[in-house]
Amino acid sequence: MGKLSATGIQALKEPGRYGDGDGLFFWVRPSSKKESAGKAVSKSWIVRVQKAGKRRDIGLGGYPKVSLARARERAGEIRSQVEDGLDPVAERKKSAGMPTFKEAAGLVYAEHEKGWRNAKHAAQWMRTLESYVFPAIGDKPISAVEHGQVRDILAPIWLTKAETARRVLQRIATVCDWGFSKGYRPAELPRRSIVKGLPRQPKRDGHFAAMPFEGVPAFVERLREREGISRLALEAVILTAVGSGEIRGAVWDEVDLEAALWTIPAARMKAGKEHVVPLSPAAVDAFRRAIPYRKRQVKSRPDLVFPGQNKGMPLSDMALTKLLRDMDIKVTAHGFRSSFRDWVAEKTSFAGEVAEMALAHAIGSKVEAAYRRGNLLEKRRQLMDAWGRFVTSENGKVVQIASGVAA
Repeated sequence: MGKLSATGIQALKEPGRYGDGDGLFFWVRPSSKKESAGKAVSKSWIVRVQKAGKRRDIGLGGYPKVSLARARERAGEIRSQVEDGLDPVAERKKSAGMPTFKEAAGLVYAEHEKGWRNAKHAAQWMRTLESYVFPAIGDKPISAVEHGQVRDILAPIWLTKAETARRVLQRIATVCDWGFSKGYRPAELPRRSIVKGLPRQPKRDGHFAAMPFEGVPAFVERLREREGISRLALEAVILTAVGSGEIRGAVWDEVDLEAALWTIPAARMKAGKEHVVPLSPAAVDAFRRAIPYRKRQVKSRPDLVFPGQNKGMPLSDMALTKLLRDMDIKVTAHGFRSSFRDWVAEKTSFAGEVAEMALAHAIGSKVEAAYRRGNLLEKRRQLMDAWGRFVTSENGKVVQIASGVAA
């Protein structure tokens, strides 16, 4: 128990050092400006420590900003640092410039942003931290983030949102490892230990569940019996063979319905290259049926083709998944790209390179250069028109097109 009391030190005005015990002193001294008057005084705290025969007085801050309780706490921290062989003054200087986890994440983001493949990835990187991490440890010094805290952040989503959880872990580790490289942390984040403290995630097979192409026409016919913007978005995914992310982010400025072309900018493509999608008559029809939903938009945000429930916001990444679940269909929206690719290979004579470019996949540079010459866009338009006819044909009948290619 200390010798000083909160009420007692408040009344002290006589210059001198008043001991509390364990090396902690309350120091009352004349104010430098009115030292000769002997009336005005300043009050502060110091702690006296000794190590290896050397004595040292360290200031803890002025009173009343630093209370008696806080002075005792700081004195204890300094004594512990000295016992551990640390220099309390050096440690204080280091902590003064210590960023919080949120501040460190911002610095990491700024350093890495130019190296990321597109703006979409950059936005997702910070968004996951804002959603799952900052509320828990955003205000903690980067040095104070412990692997147990990271485990607790991941636990609620580790099984229900497995892929997101893995990305969150990777991004937390990136920030913490940056802190280690800057000298703010004593070690890198032990990712292996964190994962060991969580339940085992279901094994991934690396593939998206896909519907056999023979079943797509009947599914689309059934899909058209439903209502809502999610249904239109999924139909557009199938007819254009693009990813669901590109459909959910589509804006009307990208679409030319008269020319039947949809130009997706490089910033929204995984490969970072602009992708032009020829729209079949069936795809154009799907986009036209989305026009009435434009009334949901707001001027300050992009004019989305397939808007979500909140004004100006896109459909969530779960909207199409939920639709498929409600229909009791055990495939993914992305899997329809595989259905399209299998249909091209098994039911048409279109070159595989044309199909790969329709999917915006990278192909060999020499082959790509050859296919970029001449009427590649026209070839892809023929392919997408044939796919559109197949998808919307009754029972998926094979339709013969003029060039003799089975569709």
